[in-house]
Amino acid sequence: MRLGIYGAAEEVTGSLYLLEHDGRRILIDCGIFQGQDEDKKNSEPFPFDASTIDAALLTHAHLDHSGRIPLLVKRGFRGKIYATTPTLELCEILWRDSARLMQEEAEWKTRKNKRKGLPPVSPLFTEEEVDKALEFFAPLSYDDIFEIVPEIKVRFRDAGHILGSSIIEVWIGKESVKLVFSGDLGQQITVLDRNPAVINDADYVIIESTYGDRNHKSLDDTRNEFASIIEESLRDRSKILIPTFVVDRVQRLLYELTLLQEKGILSGDIPIYFDSPMGVKTTRVYRKYSSLLSSEVQDRLLKNLDPFSPRGLKEVITPQESKKINDVSFAIVLAGSGMANGGRIVHHLKHNLWNPRSHLIFVGYQAEGTLGRRIIDGARFVKVAGEEVAVKCKAHTIGGFSAHGGQDDLLAWASNFKTNPVFLVTHGERKASNFLARELKKIGFEALVPQKGYEMLLDRGRPTVERKIEALAERPFKDLQGIVKDMDILLASLSDVLEGVEVAEDMEALLLSAKVLLEVANQRVATKMEVAQSETKDNYPSSTF
Repeated sequence: MRLGIYGAAEEVTGSLYLLEHDGRRILIDCGIFQGQDEDKKNSEPFPFDASTIDAALLTHAHLDHSGRIPLLVKRGFRGKIYATTPTLELCEILWRDSARLMQEEAEWKTRKNKRKGLPPVSPLFTEEEVDKALEFFAPLSYDDIFEIVPEIKVRFRDAGHILGSSIIEVWIGKESVKLVFSGDLGQQITVLDRNPAVINDADYVIIESTYGDRNHKSLDDTRNEFASIIEESLRDRSKILIPTFVVDRVQRLLYELTLLQEKGILSGDIPIYFDSPMGVKTTRVYRKYSSLLSSEVQDRLLKNLDPFSPRGLKEVITPQESKKINDVSFAIVLAGSGMANGGRIVHHLKHNLWNPRSHLIFVGYQAEGTLGRRIIDGARFVKVAGEEVAVKCKAHTIGGFSAHGGQDDLLAWASNFKTNPVFLVTHGERKASNFLARELKKIGFEALVPQKGYEMLLDRGRPTVERKIEALAERPFKDLQGIVKDMDILLASLSDVLEGVEVAEDMEALLLSAKVLLEVANQRVATKMEVAQSETKDNYPSSTF
């Protein structure tokens, strides 16, 4: 059997795995890329023929795991899409919203191109592809084993990450070689969601590493930190902006604001604007499937207390209603997107980043290349909706509300395995993945950090890297990219071999020479990019207000 790793390798977005056995081909996740070069990455051809895929398994609804399924359908996929029922319902909401936004952006870019005599732009996918994808939905329950194609059985287990999220167990072939895909794992001490399911046997475990190199603060410390920031923000009597992911994070924030009101820290007279029509829809799904949530939430529901409705909550649906928030000087605003790379939060940042009395609270991971990441990294000026805006507001980061487990959570989950599986560490930036791999080795496991494009032959022993796929035929400069990919493999291998080893002088000279050559090549590419960027303007669609 073969496992192809085509996304979320040494990065956090674009999750995509392909399992092949005896002529059968199964995808696990098919997510969009977010951050740097996202448009280019998302529109590239898949490294396989979509029409040959027998089925797709989704760990959960977040777009970095599910967001390219409609594109897969557009390119010929006609298999079943297996996931839990809440995941499939959330996918429909997220995909429809994505299709609408991409259509608006394509229309804006087409108008811009027309003035330049350039061809029209098409969206990545449309609502028609979303409708088609919905026809292939096949809901599965937690904890039951299903044979999805001959000799491939699966079981979905609760991942504790968001509503409906799953760890997926896969048994392959007559020998039942077992793979476990962690998906995104929640923390061991949860608030909205249940604890991640305990699994103790596998031959291979594909484990996420978003926070593989660090831990979150404890629940009590996180809540105290949030309360302290809210109290400081209230004293400034200005806008408090919270970019939120509309699945799980916004529901968690609504719950935490409810708790602050019950403690008397936050007055019910202060308006809380829930500026996300999609977030309103996903919250309804959370209420619908509340029986799958944590005991803490269940306890409140038994007392007829809505965990997602703090006093003063105002659901904002239309763009006109959102614009009117500009006229309010003192309020809490929850708006997507969570990485501030689009959505209505962009509008609010444009009007408030420059204000020293405003507060901006990040409550989730910010991928490289996103607006949120640039602000966190200390940018003094950022371009927002086509305008350069000074960053003078007070920016805060709270990691403890993350739906991802920290390093200790990941190691605690991994330590349940008793069969000495090989861990393939993915879904993390290079530093985080390598760090988690080293920690897994310390507790006795074999751990590898595959790169994007790795294809591995799997049996009950050590995996064999069969080959690293060539750059895709439709990519420009495919030979250069192939060379860089080969160099990546060599550098990773050197890094592992040289760790803790004294290097001879001639080897050091060779490596320094190679470093100089890479710096020259990098500078030439950077120069070309600067020239290209200077010829275009960074504007936003007219629908952004």
